[in-house]
Amino acid sequence: MGQPKRKQSKSRSRKRRGANQFAAPLLAKDPTDDTLFRPHRVNPANGMYRGRQVVETEV
Repeated sequence: MGQPKRKQSKSRSRKRRGANQFAAPLLAKDPTDDTLFRPHRVNPANGMYRGRQVVETEV
């Protein structure tokens, strides 16, 4: 296997690792009250999922 001829600098390593950071989660908009929530999950603000009430929430 090939071996590196020179030591890789810290800035070069950090630049490579920094290019693959996590992105912010995408959010869906609820059509009933325009709150933002993670897609394919129950909306924590009102307990709705795909147009049905699945979780009771306090108002």
